[in-house]
Amino acid sequence: MPTRNIDRWLWLAGMIVLLDQLSKWLVLSLLRPGDSIYVAPFFNWVLTYNPGAAFSFLSDAGGWQRWFFTLLALIVSGWIVSTLRRHVSHFRLSLALTLILGGAIGNVIDRLRFGAVVDFIQWHLGGYYWPAFNVADSAISIGAVLMIWDQLVSKPAAPADAPAGPTTRGEGS
Repeated sequence: MPTRNIDRWLWLAGMIVLLDQLSKWLVLSLLRPGDSIYVAPFFNWVLTYNPGAAFSFLSDAGGWQRWFFTLLALIVSGWIVSTLRRHVSHFRLSLALTLILGGAIGNVIDRLRFGAVVDFIQWHLGGYYWPAFNVADSAISIGAVLMIWDQLVSKPAAPADAPAGPTTRGEGS
């Protein structure tokens, strides 16, 4: 079997981090915290800092969550790289893991730089507002959905000691 190489997946994760950080740099150069720019009837640019996790979970926990979520993201990132090495040829799973990896690292950079994650995309409809998020959050969310989808549609591998299946067409039908 040829040597498995995860370089292309790591490059993609790096591109996600770069896109995330460039988008945050642009927002930080244009907006102050609390500013809002109307883009469409359902979409605004805003600048918020989220010291917690998704949906501001633990955002008012007193500061320890910064280091907890940073450490958690780094541990998960290490696990993802290890898993990518073993499953590099499984496209859907590798893409899902890569999106999560790039998003996690993008948000870790924010936690280390600012003590919180920079969020700037705000969707709303009929007076209801979705919590602000960013490119890294989007990558993580898409990766998580893709990973769930992969698990639902992938066929489980047969155990090594399982009897061989039918060898001719029509057998076992």
